[in-house]
Amino acid sequence: MLQAIRFPPQAELAAKVQVDMQQARHPHYGRYLEEFVPGQVFVHPRGFTFLRAQMESFARTYMQCNPLYLNEEYARASGFAGLVASPQMVFNVVLSLGVQNDSEKAMANLGYYDAQYLRPVHELDTIRSLTKVIDRKERGAGKPGIVTIRTLGINQDDQVVLQYERKIMVAGQGDRPSTTPLPAAAVMPAFPWVDEAEVFLPDFPERLPSGLTGPNSWFEDFSVGDIIVHANGRTITDEHLPLTYAVGNTHPLHFDRVFSSGLSGKMSGDPIVYGGLVFAWLEGLASRDVSENSVWELGFTEGYHTQPSIAGDTVAALSRVLAVEDAPGELGAKFGIVSFQLIGVKNISASAALARHGGDLFIKENDKKAMDKEKIDEKIFEIERRLLIRKRG
Repeated sequence: MLQAIRFPPQAELAAKVQVDMQQARHPHYGRYLEEFVPGQVFVHPRGFTFLRAQMESFARTYMQCNPLYLNEEYARASGFAGLVASPQMVFNVVLSLGVQNDSEKAMANLGYYDAQYLRPVHELDTIRSLTKVIDRKERGAGKPGIVTIRTLGINQDDQVVLQYERKIMVAGQGDRPSTTPLPAAAVMPAFPWVDEAEVFLPDFPERLPSGLTGPNSWFEDFSVGDIIVHANGRTITDEHLPLTYAVGNTHPLHFDRVFSSGLSGKMSGDPIVYGGLVFAWLEGLASRDVSENSVWELGFTEGYHTQPSIAGDTVAALSRVLAVEDAPGELGAKFGIVSFQLIGVKNISASAALARHGGDLFIKENDKKAMDKEKIDEKIFEIERRLLIRKRG
């Protein structure tokens, strides 16, 4: 019910209020290294209600082919309550909600670990995000340190839908002013991380829908060692600037050219494409070959952005099969689990990258120095992911 309130008319005041430069404030966000304290819990602002139009737009923008994210009737016939939000969208939103508190001052995202999708997200679900500081490593005066954090995405029913860990490189405060402090609280907010998490999926019907997926992405189509060279690349344009804010990411490196060009080193210049979007495009490029018949993204780990991307770069993807196994229990009759290594390259086709670099593409970039191997400039991303995939028939 609405209430009627009468406010006085608005008067023009600017000329009557003296400008006092001593009263200027410069709020800024994120945290410097010293401001991360193990045990801290950040309750991130805003939250995000998933709207159908946004869900469909995300799936199409990032070239995803799984009909669970595109076809309402298919999703319902598969046992879900309706159209399913792409796991990549859920991940990007949950991460982005936390940037204002935990990584808006980060110099680099160093890796994603132990990401687990525990529940579906549907239209009108509202997700909020929390982060807990796990560890802070200082590397000496004047050097950036490494902060390990865990982040949760929690729905309107207080259920965890996504949890993951990541590491970020953060500079020290030096003589700069402190950032926005945490609200005063006698007790840190609860942080319901699940150590041995169960995944909550629908009761799949006896007969699943058919005829709307490609012929080569069933569980039986994958064998350990297979290398799948995904045919298409995707050129990224300045579209990435608004797309960054569309998922709520507030780091100026990704949309503020004045900020990005004022940096020093190789990050200086045009805004860097937010890595979550690069991940989403690479996964989308792979989707019709590996995940079109998937009913669930179990999660991912050991994920690294090995080179940045900017507008004008063209990204491409390759997948390598690492493991195949039956799903647990009764699910094993209809589904199997396939583990993939997803590799991203830029400004070269996936086929040409494989021909040029061969097996070195699939070696972690950080391991190459010890192996006396050169890092690959065209390689931009590496991660391992697990999918629950339908069996043929």
